[in-house]
Amino acid sequence: MSAWADSKISAGQRICLVPTMGYFHEGHLRLMRRAAKLADLVVVSLFVNPIQFGPAEDLSRYPRNLKRDVDLAANEGVAVLFAPDQEAMYPEPPQTRVIVTGLTEGLCGRSRPGHFDGVCTVVGKLFNIVKPAAAVFGRKDYQQLAVIRRMTADLNWDVDIIDHPIVREPDGLAMSSRNTYLSPLERKSALALSKAIDLAGKLVRKGILDADRLLGELEILINMHDNVEIEYLTVVNNHDLTVQTKVDKNSLLAMAIKVGKTRLIDNSMLFE
Repeated sequence: MSAWADSKISAGQRICLVPTMGYFHEGHLRLMRRAAKLADLVVVSLFVNPIQFGPAEDLSRYPRNLKRDVDLAANEGVAVLFAPDQEAMYPEPPQTRVIVTGLTEGLCGRSRPGHFDGVCTVVGKLFNIVKPAAAVFGRKDYQQLAVIRRMTADLNWDVDIIDHPIVREPDGLAMSSRNTYLSPLERKSALALSKAIDLAGKLVRKGILDADRLLGELEILINMHDNVEIEYLTVVNNHDLTVQTKVDKNSLLAMAIKVGKTRLIDNSMLFE
């Protein structure tokens, strides 16, 4: 992979990376299309990274279908689908981690200790291996996006971090590989997230800017759905992810819920 990247860069070509864990859906394909507009060559990495999963999380059952992913990436004109095995990425148990503080402490970081250390470490490795001029990440994992931006800036990596809007199903559910875990009834309950975003927008437009009042209304709505447990429901500043008590133009609604055994996240700027 690195030798190929070196040869293309020496020839004056620009590489854009799309890091993924595979099992592609339309959201991934749109990231690839965005990447194609930013560079001469698109590299998509496909690696289910073990060091970002906790001991009770879904590493072993994370959906995989390499043949399907190869075909989908080829149809998008991807130059390389880089799909290393675990032994190639971690030939020995890693003794080095990339750790970002502050931004990683709330939201998903609170319930997933060590998760972002694993994310930052593998993204750092991918940057070093693929040597991209740019990399594209989706906004659905908003905290991840913010953390990677900070890591890239702090370590002076010459990589442009490009974000892409959340891609949704026709009924509003944010696309995710984990949606395949949902039963038909759970799929209906998962719409609590997009319904909460819609309600939040309506309340803000009515002038309700007190975050506690807003979140109280959203909590009632979400809890009306069957088999749903709220992990977090909060309003944060979209730059530093600090909790806000008043909604303003920088306010991001961030949510994580469990529907049955499936953990889902979603977010939206409140003044979009």
